[in-house]
Amino acid sequence: MIESPLASRSSPLALYSVVMPARDEEASLPPTLAALYAVFQAEGIPHEIVVVDDGSKDGTWAMLQSLRATIPTLAPVQNPGPHGFGRAIICGLNQIKGDACVIMMADASDDPADAVKYWRLLNEGWDCVFGSRFVRGGRVVDYPRLKLFINRLANLFIRVLFAIPLNDTTNAFKAYRRSVVDGCRPLIAPHFNLTVEIPLKAIVRGFTWTVVPISWHNRKHGVAKLKIKEMGSRYFFICMYVWLEKYFSRGDYRTK
Repeated sequence: MIESPLASRSSPLALYSVVMPARDEEASLPPTLAALYAVFQAEGIPHEIVVVDDGSKDGTWAMLQSLRATIPTLAPVQNPGPHGFGRAIICGLNQIKGDACVIMMADASDDPADAVKYWRLLNEGWDCVFGSRFVRGGRVVDYPRLKLFINRLANLFIRVLFAIPLNDTTNAFKAYRRSVVDGCRPLIAPHFNLTVEIPLKAIVRGFTWTVVPISWHNRKHGVAKLKIKEMGSRYFFICMYVWLEKYFSRGDYRTK
């Protein structure tokens, strides 16, 4: 990790918005949100937790309403549809009040302590902070072998295509200043391919970024929503979409 090029002129951030898509996560949300709130409170981080109920069929929405009594920074919203992981995140990004945000999963796979590291680095002046589970200090626990193999192939493809050192682009757990989110619009990926659209657009459009090691734990409740067989062509489409911007837009979308 290197010193932020903007550290000398960065201003403190006022509010950290967590965007958390949730579909049928009634069992996972209580421990996930309780742990996140406890860590942020202990660290004195001003925050809001925007959980987006993405058309759940279980008691997710009722659970979110009940959790507001013990987690006052919780701000649940419902995505009226159409649904999809990416659409839920976009819905949440449209609702945030913070000047910085972090995207986290509802299944407790992301460590709140890593979100704290992101916040501190954003306050140093970075536009984006990307976590990697596959650098020194990173860790994965109980990652399914087939998914791990496909993950490493996909990330190698992205690294070569864009000639970047980032080796965990597909991981959703990343943090951005609000100016980055606004600068990457329009966001078009409706599913898990949004996890590569935002960071790749941010890189291509000239925002500053850094990488830190993070940990990942497999979910303890519910069923994983990512379906590998459905996502291959969608990831490829969004990668080529941003690649075309990188090489053929003549810098029209780059930050000035």
